[in-house]
Amino acid sequence: MDYIKGLNDRQKEAVLHTEGPLLIMAGAGSGKTRVVTHKIAHLIDHKGVSPYEILAITFTNKAANEMKERVANLIAVDVDKMWMGTFHSICVRMLRRDIEKIGYDKNFSIYDRDDQKTLIKECMKELNLDKEMYKENGLLAKIGELKNTQVTPDEYINDNYGDFRERNIGEAYALYQKKLRFYNALDFDDLLIKGVELLKTSPQVLKRYQERFKHIFVDEYQDTNKVQYQFVKLLSGYHNNICVVGDSDQAIYSWRHADITNILEFEKDFPGAKVILLEQNYRSTEAILKVANQVIQKNTQRKHKNLWTDKNEGSSAVYTPLDYSEGEAFFVAKKIHHLMYKGYKLKDIAILYRTNVQSRPFEEAFMAEELPYKVIGGLKFYDRREVKDIIAYLKFIQNPNDNIALKRIINTPKRGIGKATIEKMEAYAEERNESLYSAVLDREKIDVLSSRAKNSISPFADSMNILMAKKELMGIKEFIKETMESTGYIADLEKEGTIEARTRIENIKDFLSVALIFEQKNPESTLEDFLASVSLLSDVDKTVEDDNVISMMTVHSAKGLEFPVVFLVGMEEGLFPISRAMDSLEELEEERRLCYVAVTRAEEQLFITSAKARTLYGRTDYTIPSSFLDEMGDTLEIDKSEEKKKEIAKDPLEVKRSMEYNKDNFIPKPIRKKTSDVPISVGTKVKHEKFGNGMIVSIEEVNDDKKVRIAFDGGGLKTLMLSMAPLTII
Repeated sequence: MDYIKGLNDRQKEAVLHTEGPLLIMAGAGSGKTRVVTHKIAHLIDHKGVSPYEILAITFTNKAANEMKERVANLIAVDVDKMWMGTFHSICVRMLRRDIEKIGYDKNFSIYDRDDQKTLIKECMKELNLDKEMYKENGLLAKIGELKNTQVTPDEYINDNYGDFRERNIGEAYALYQKKLRFYNALDFDDLLIKGVELLKTSPQVLKRYQERFKHIFVDEYQDTNKVQYQFVKLLSGYHNNICVVGDSDQAIYSWRHADITNILEFEKDFPGAKVILLEQNYRSTEAILKVANQVIQKNTQRKHKNLWTDKNEGSSAVYTPLDYSEGEAFFVAKKIHHLMYKGYKLKDIAILYRTNVQSRPFEEAFMAEELPYKVIGGLKFYDRREVKDIIAYLKFIQNPNDNIALKRIINTPKRGIGKATIEKMEAYAEERNESLYSAVLDREKIDVLSSRAKNSISPFADSMNILMAKKELMGIKEFIKETMESTGYIADLEKEGTIEARTRIENIKDFLSVALIFEQKNPESTLEDFLASVSLLSDVDKTVEDDNVISMMTVHSAKGLEFPVVFLVGMEEGLFPISRAMDSLEELEEERRLCYVAVTRAEEQLFITSAKARTLYGRTDYTIPSSFLDEMGDTLEIDKSEEKKKEIAKDPLEVKRSMEYNKDNFIPKPIRKKTSDVPISVGTKVKHEKFGNGMIVSIEEVNDDKKVRIAFDGGGLKTLMLSMAPLTII
């Protein structure tokens, strides 16, 4: 029992509780993995439980391996006898043994993403679906969403029978499932679904596993979805010894179909459950925890707890409002130089932002300041495929002899110009010692090209010729926008309709910001000058492999990580919280949980910044500070020193000139309505810009705002913040 001595009282209580359901609500940095591994060791070493009788489910293979290693370090035991792994890996083990009981052969295939794409292409061809209207990735994303929310093909077809497009999606879903079954194959979503089906339809299999697994552990329980909940509920039905570990305040994956009610309703789902709160934080200083506690207490969907630490107070969390987004990036770079002087290493520092598209100005500032960095969970801005594609278009239009750029773009997006066609044109060009584009223009003279190939090339050639002519007549930013639109690049991504496609569109549109800022600084410049500037930016420091670099990432990517110093940037309304959360209390609460996750990544120092004007997606907008900053209240130290200086990146007069120069793209500063000025009551009829007409059914005072619940005629019940919702009284 020596290993118990190092635990705090709550941790000991959790380890020693060995009978019945247990919810360990583990706050950020409270040592949850330590508790789980010690609990497993205690069951084996002191309660006579065999490793064979333990099932532990994690969300990554890495977490499962780490858990095994920790148990092995605590006690001498063969950890391989335990079933410890992800939901998918556990289901595969069960299905390999018993899938015949639900009509499959044991030698079933597991389809990865490439296999899925091949299969959906078969379905599209068989159903004669237009490739322009239905994109493979979009169809697969929709099928995955329907599976995870347990909507069958027939249900979806029946619910959408009057909508031609949606009904076709349902038909594709039905055929996709039919073909999977015919090929004796499962995709990753099916592994869970069929695992649950096996347990539900085969009493002998269910009994075998229920009796075997006397103790079941589930990590990150707040991230489980409906299917995963059903899986653990079935398995734990005999011994009832289920221990789930998680934190309702860190539930940030609803867009992956995670269901926060799984953890919030654990006591209801498992009667007699004990709940233990782990509130002692071993990561952050008291000053940082005060910020986190202050923010998250505003949420209603949570189990109340209050993080605390026996560490010292530490440095105050500091909020600095900046004038301009480019200045924000250079302010952070300057601050990092100061931190290095104080003794911090670059690897101690993380930059956290809400969306990947925000990385660009920081990357450019760090390159200018010779601060090496890495982007975690994504690519550097100029390494992103979509950005490289647009740059290739511009390079080719500027220099039609650039064969490398032409080969990258000629079939991007897909135009039916295949590899064989390109090779034939290359051979023709080489014979005449000409560029590949000369062959494109001479396509009618190339006998080995089919009529179909020539017809595919013609629209591309016409489009490029028009753009080459327009280049001389338009400004850089407007010309790049024209290129993005006329080539069909953005439209092609919009048809895909996936989260990944939307992210790529955001990155492409933010490339317009690069052009806008370049034009503001160099009003007489040409496209050639701009491309030279971009080439220098994208090529800086490509050989750096040092581990001592700044980490840059979205807050979602930061979950599970920790850093001595954290910069939480872009804290503006509409950016963090994201704009779509303004219309939904549920989404706003998830944004607040995301903010809590961001704050609790910091161990020693937390710096928060915002910009009064931000250039994003090729336009400059006024902003207002994030409502989360108001909620942090006096836990933040406000740094007003920057307001007394000239902006770091630019002289204020230059910023003013830039604003005037870009007046067509400059958006007036949004104003929050004073809710006291809005005459509403229960029963008031209102109109929402997005949801249409509705009636207020409840009103709740929230600080200086009002939370209103509205029954919309066509959109159901919505909960909105009155100060921000686009409502008019009717």
